[in-house]
Amino acid sequence: MAAHAHSADSPHREGYDFAHPLPVWGLALVFVILTFLTVVTVAQASFDLGSWDIAFTMFIATVKATLVMLFFMHLAFDKPFNLIIFLSSFVFVALFVTFTLSDANQNSGKLEPVIDEPPLVITEAVAATP
Repeated sequence: MAAHAHSADSPHREGYDFAHPLPVWGLALVFVILTFLTVVTVAQASFDLGSWDIAFTMFIATVKATLVMLFFMHLAFDKPFNLIIFLSSFVFVALFVTFTLSDANQNSGKLEPVIDEPPLVITEAVAATP
C-alpha cells in the first residue's frame, strides 16, 4: 500500500510517517491570528476609509493567504523551488489585475452614462400635423 517499505523492526507505522514540522500549539496560534484578522476585516466594513478601503482589505487578505500558504500548506518548510513557483503565480495575477484596473481607470471617462428615461408618448395631435 505504501510507496516505500519499512523493516519489521522499524519504529515507523503505516500512515504515521509524516510529522508536522510545526507543533499543534503553533498551528493553533496561526488559527487564532487568522480568526482575529477575519474579525478585523468584518469590523473594517463599518468604517469609511475612503479610497483606502480596498487597499486595507486586500492587505489583510494577503496576510491571511500568506499565513495559510506558509503553515497549513507547509510551504515554509518545503523546498524553496515550490515556494518560488507558487509565489510567481501570485505575481502574475497581480500584474494582470493591475493592468486591467489601470486600463479601466484610463477609459472610465470615455464611457457615457446611461440615463433611463420614460419613452416618449406620441399623441394623435402631434402625429396628425404635417
